Amino acid sequence: MQNNFLTTIRSLKIIDGCSGPTTAAGGHHHQNFFSGAGGDRSSSSSSAPSLLRPSFSLHSNSLHHRHHHRPSSSSLPAADGLPCGLPSPDLLSPSVDPFLRPVDPVSSLSLYFRRLHRADEDEVDEVDDEVEEEEEGRDLCDLYLEQRALLRHLGDPKLLRRALRAARAHAPDPTAASLDEDDDEERDEADVWFLVGEGEGEAVPCVRSAIAALSKPLNALLYGGFAEAQRDRIDFSRNGVSPRALRAARRFARSSGDGDGDGDGEAARLPRDLPRDLLLELLAFANKFCCEALKSACDAALAASVLAPDDALLLIDPALEESSSLLVAACLQSFLRDLPRSLHDPEIARLLCGAEGRELLAAAGHASFALYHFLSHVAVEEDATSNAAVMLLERLAESAAAPWQRQLALHQLGCVMLARGEFKDAQRWFEDAAAAGHVYSLAGVARAKFKRGHKYSAYKLMNSIIDDHDPAGWMYQERSLYCIGKEKMADLRTATDLDPTLVYPYMYRAVSLLEDDKIGAAIAEINKILAFRVSTECLELRAWFYLALEDYEDPWGPSDRAAPAARAAVGHGRLLDAALRSVVGSGRYRVARGRAPDARQGAGNSSLRFRQSLLLLRLNCQKAAMRSLRLARNHSTHEYERLVYEGWILYDTGHREEALIKAEESIAIQRSFEAFFLKAYVLADTSLETTTALYVIQLLEQANSCASDNLRKGQAHNNMGSIYVDCDMLDEAAECYLKALGIKHTRAHQGLARVYYLKNQKKSAYDEMTKLIEKAKNSASAYEKRSEYCDRDMAKSDLNMATRLDPTRTYPYRYRAAVLMDDHKEEEAIAELSRAIAFKLDLQLLHLRAAFYDSMGDSVATLRDCEAALCLDPAHADTLDLYNKAREKSEPQS
Repeated sequence: MQNNFLTTIRSLKIIDGCSGPTTAAGGHHHQNFFSGAGGDRSSSSSSAPSLLRPSFSLHSNSLHHRHHHRPSSSSLPAADGLPCGLPSPDLLSPSVDPFLRPVDPVSSLSLYFRRLHRADEDEVDEVDDEVEEEEEGRDLCDLYLEQRALLRHLGDPKLLRRALRAARAHAPDPTAASLDEDDDEERDEADVWFLVGEGEGEAVPCVRSAIAALSKPLNALLYGGFAEAQRDRIDFSRNGVSPRALRAARRFARSSGDGDGDGDGEAARLPRDLPRDLLLELLAFANKFCCEALKSACDAALAASVLAPDDALLLIDPALEESSSLLVAACLQSFLRDLPRSLHDPEIARLLCGAEGRELLAAAGHASFALYHFLSHVAVEEDATSNAAVMLLERLAESAAAPWQRQLALHQLGCVMLARGEFKDAQRWFEDAAAAGHVYSLAGVARAKFKRGHKYSAYKLMNSIIDDHDPAGWMYQERSLYCIGKEKMADLRTATDLDPTLVYPYMYRAVSLLEDDKIGAAIAEINKILAFRVSTECLELRAWFYLALEDYEDPWGPSDRAAPAARAAVGHGRLLDAALRSVVGSGRYRVARGRAPDARQGAGNSSLRFRQSLLLLRLNCQKAAMRSLRLARNHSTHEYERLVYEGWILYDTGHREEALIKAEESIAIQRSFEAFFLKAYVLADTSLETTTALYVIQLLEQANSCASDNLRKGQAHNNMGSIYVDCDMLDEAAECYLKALGIKHTRAHQGLARVYYLKNQKKSAYDEMTKLIEKAKNSASAYEKRSEYCDRDMAKSDLNMATRLDPTRTYPYRYRAAVLMDDHKEEEAIAELSRAIAFKLDLQLLHLRAAFYDSMGDSVATLRDCEAALCLDPAHADTLDLYNKAREKSEPQS
């Protein structure tokens, strides 16, 4: 009797089956391809790219002119025909990733989930002590920062954004205890006069009890055993307080009502609109006499006056001197908003980067790991080789308390030193990180040893890592750097088998093929990874290969093969524009002057920038898409367009209601396709009710009544078809898909196939997907979708093809595993899922493997996979149910 695993898999909506490549550019397994050995600081510091924005460099220092051993075949141009020669495999090397990479990510996430679960349970208990509450909040904040660090290697911006938002939600709020102000003043009934000011000074009348209530020291002075307790005139001229400051303190004291002498008077108020210099004087007075309520009020008022970085620069010194936590926080916030520019101000940099500055911030309660984590991230993003990056990472290490914090700080210091060419220091930092428990840092140790000339020692170290741990792609990739010939190629093949998302093996093999005069095979090799993972370094390399072919007239023209790669690379700003222009501007290529890539022509065109963002989203390049979308907004010349772009930015960052408002505001100004489309898209994502669905269709029809091109109109028809399918209105859906196909919207084949399938026309559905496969060459998603409309053997063939074209798609692994499980091949089913989980931590993969373990009676493994999956989506209902069931099973055993 067949189990239900395959049935369950087949009945799932294949969310990832309808999308493009699943790995974002700049996503996990970031690569930097530095050149040469870079033996000294001066040769590496100026050209090394940011560790967090990796690239393959095609500058002249990463290429060499191979006149003496260039292939003799006429199929390749002379190396001097290209400005920097042809790439050499010996000058390629991947970066050491500057983030935590657990050897066993699933177990690491499982252990993290248990710590977070315990912390959440502790927070539910009532806590009377405010200090303890703040500490618990800080602990949860750090735990969510740890989650972000553990998930960083996945490269999923949504997961990272969610972790950061959770950390912010649990961060202590320095403004929680701030005081409001009002206009109350009460008439003084003086019984004591304070002599203040220079010379003879001025007698300021006060109420003794009100001033005494400001603090215990003042209470002791005015009512204790001091001589001042018996006097009605008290000399305050040596206490550095002016008459107007004392009057303001008097007014504050009177507004506090009945005090008990401990500085905790209720409803204390400062007069409105006090000048800043007076507030600073009051702050110093409050600090001197321990007037906590007055200090808090001054702190809040001064913090509210920080409106710009200039204000913060004026106030940060007195804020630190008086240990005014709220004012320091306001100044820091101003500096942080102005990053990275503020790091270039010597005064700000001295405070933020220096050890003395950290001590001052610590005294004010603001030298946290979270602060230096953020600052160091910004500094490394801007320039990984800068002194600011090094100093901030040193402060990060000093602030580290938890093991993961220390591992991260030390590892990143190693990465930065490696980029700076300071290999001895890099090795030391990596060794410290490894000693702290971060195994991946040993790859950094090996790289530093190699750079210092100890190649065999690096090779032995990577051998020991492979022997001591479960194999991972990065291990074999790293070891390949320290061997040659067949052994090197074998390691690169193993690296690709274990982790097909690693870029370096494809690039090395491609450039090696180029050296063997096999340029067609070189392009085919680099196309393998570009089919599912778009990266600027691979686009640059492919563009370089096309330039080497010399089989076109105009490399920017619409018909040549180099154009797509060249345009995409230039659009990302990585390809050497000057080098290309010097090539295409030569007489051989006969390029008309003034012609440039489309990306350059549309630099200020908001519409083109918006379209660029849509294409980048299709490639799952979310960061680049957001950058293009912001450029579209910034260059928009029409208010209604700007509102649409702002709406998409809000939607993409999780603010759906605000995005809907922007769409409606845009429609109120001018009816446009994009405004109606945005409104429809947001509503469709927020509600699944039939009435809402039909309203969304009306909005899309209104969108299509506005001016637009076939690309967008086809998308609208396609979306209408999807909504009709959800509403079980299949004839209407088919009509929409046929309209989309009529204007060349190829993806509508997929929707039409779905309609045929739901009408029990399985053969027609299969044929429709075959049409899509014929039009969309090498489309993994098309093969994956067609597998739903055929028998098991044909489905297996299609899914195997999908995996070959895009090994990061998860459905084929889940399907094959379900088939194996139904055939009672449990271990093989687990192995099939584990093969994918090893390089792609995916919710559905983890959930299915947990279900398999549960059916096999392995509660421990079930809990581990459920806990890891819940780190990716804490609200996933099926995983929560399975997790709770597994916990109930395991409790009697514990």
